[in-house]
Amino acid sequence: MKYTVIVSDTAKRQIASHVAFLANVSKEAAKNTKNTIIEALRSLETMPGRYPFLDEDLLPKNKYHKMFVESRYLILYQVRDNVVLVDYIVDCRQEYEWLKD
Repeated sequence: MKYTVIVSDTAKRQIASHVAFLANVSKEAAKNTKNTIIEALRSLETMPGRYPFLDEDLLPKNKYHKMFVESRYLILYQVRDNVVLVDYIVDCRQEYEWLKD
């Protein structure tokens, strides 16, 4: 079964922000990170349930799956029927409390 992956506007802005920040240090690193994130998102077309749920006390249980990219970025997504909704792409060093809003 192939899933449709939909990336929210918020997640798109977050990718752009992460890449822009890296570009200040290294354009090559920024390009590589962008490509790695895009590949990771495309991989969700098959078996998106292979990643565990995010277990945070502040969030509803079993709402977001979590996938780490480059040990720095956390992709949070939901699976509904045959659709994967990518809601956020955050720096792993951030707090998650803002997600409960």
